[in-house]
Amino acid sequence: MDIRRILRHLFATRGATRRRFPQPVLDSIGAAIAAAEQRSSGEIRFVAETALELPEVWAGQGARERAVQTFSDLHMWNTENRNGVLIYVLLADHNVEVVADRGAAQAIGQADWEGVCRIMEVHFGEGRFAEGAVAGIAAAGDLLARHFPARARNRDELPNQPTLL
Repeated sequence: MDIRRILRHLFATRGATRRRFPQPVLDSIGAAIAAAEQRSSGEIRFVAETALELPEVWAGQGARERAVQTFSDLHMWNTENRNGVLIYVLLADHNVEVVADRGAAQAIGQADWEGVCRIMEVHFGEGRFAEGAVAGIAAAGDLLARHFPARARNRDELPNQPTLL
């Protein structure tokens, strides 16, 4: 058991998350998602979570497992082409995960999604949360546009507004 990880999750505050992602930043993230989705038939959601509950941390749940759970909770698998993508940020662990639905995961390799995560983590590590989120969304949008080009009638199937947990 990593006591430092437990303490990070115990003492992480939603206030700190809101300072990193104030309303103007959330608005720019929503706009970046809308712009990325105009170039593709894919769907992107952005979720930033402050910390996990103590039982989850104690059980060893990591960011990846929580991202997959969040993907399911948000019904992201319910898009027409199965090309929804969740960008999940677990602030207490300084971790970014991308979860892609079946269609997107088959067309785009995990290494490409990891590249999106690294772009964001570099920015976040330097305190540039708005820039990191927008850069990651643009990179994910580029991948989706390459493999799932926009259609004449491009439906917006999932909300573009980011979620803070």
